[in-house]
Amino acid sequence: MIGIDASRLTVSRLTGTETYTWQLLRAFASLEVTDEIELYLNASAAPAALPAAGDPVCIPFPRLWTHLRLSAEMLRRRPRVLFVPAHVVPAIHPRTVVTIHDLGYIHHPEAHPPAARRVLDLSTRWSAFAARRIIAISGHTKRDLIRAYRIPEEKIAVIHHGVGAGFRPQPGPVVSAVKERHRLVAPYVLAVGTVQPRKNLARLASAVGQLNRQGTGIDLVLAGTKGWLAEDVLREIEQEGATPFVKLLGYVADADLPALYTGAAVFAMPSLYEGFGMPVLEAMACGTPVVAADRAALPEVAGDAAVLCDPFDVRSLAAALASVFSDADRRQTLIARGHERATHFSWEATARQTLDVLRRERDS
Repeated sequence: MIGIDASRLTVSRLTGTETYTWQLLRAFASLEVTDEIELYLNASAAPAALPAAGDPVCIPFPRLWTHLRLSAEMLRRRPRVLFVPAHVVPAIHPRTVVTIHDLGYIHHPEAHPPAARRVLDLSTRWSAFAARRIIAISGHTKRDLIRAYRIPEEKIAVIHHGVGAGFRPQPGPVVSAVKERHRLVAPYVLAVGTVQPRKNLARLASAVGQLNRQGTGIDLVLAGTKGWLAEDVLREIEQEGATPFVKLLGYVADADLPALYTGAAVFAMPSLYEGFGMPVLEAMACGTPVVAADRAALPEVAGDAAVLCDPFDVRSLAAALASVFSDADRRQTLIARGHERATHFSWEATARQTLDVLRRERDS
């Protein structure tokens, strides 16, 4: 039997790691996997939208669910292998495969509160050593694990994220309706992700401000919930004088995202660190040209289908954005390359590769 920690799917809103878990389970279901799978949930009942990838085991517990309640379940009915896609390996565990998404707290400790940084380091270190196998979502994350924690290279499998089938260019009326719902009138640069320091949004706002002072007349649209130190980020944006053209949408429903991408003049991801950068592929699949940082996993994901720039240099970022606005041929080249690039990533492929790892551990 394959057990899967699906506890992250009980949150009210899915963000990056939760989306990864949900998409994997959905792909397992679509592949009609015949393996015996049990999903462990910290809930009294399974969410109605839970993909039917396995039998849910609902084991609610108020605190320390992973190390106490899930550990107890591992003692009561131990699966042959446990998969932890977006959380921590429990204290008591069978043979385990864990996905580690990034080690951003090591590269940019200032972007995390000290207590949260310590928890991230300890939990990631524990999971990396306790697991039989590690899935890294990029080659960059694999190299980080080897450098930071001296994990043997052969213990780590690199399996990229996919891009959802719903991300494709949307019809004009659909785009217009979504823009109207979010009160978007001017052309806009779009950034998608949690508002936190490592997303580098203050510098992005400064770069858009430079273009507006040159008469470009664009807004910066930020789609994402507030994360760690979000108020500090928003204060920096205000100090840049960017508040009039920055539109904060907060959490955007998945149903609106493809149209929001399609309607954008440019998608920008100038993050100081990303373990993968899923929104880059989502934007490309929707036919939107991409500007991204030349750091961490973003060049690995974007390939030659984005304009890469130095995320610490506002002038470099502004020049990258301006090149997409001012050069129609380059814009069309980026759109074509981006569409082709996105076709190389699918959740079905991610699911098949993940199942291969789980089956090898189960059967060994």
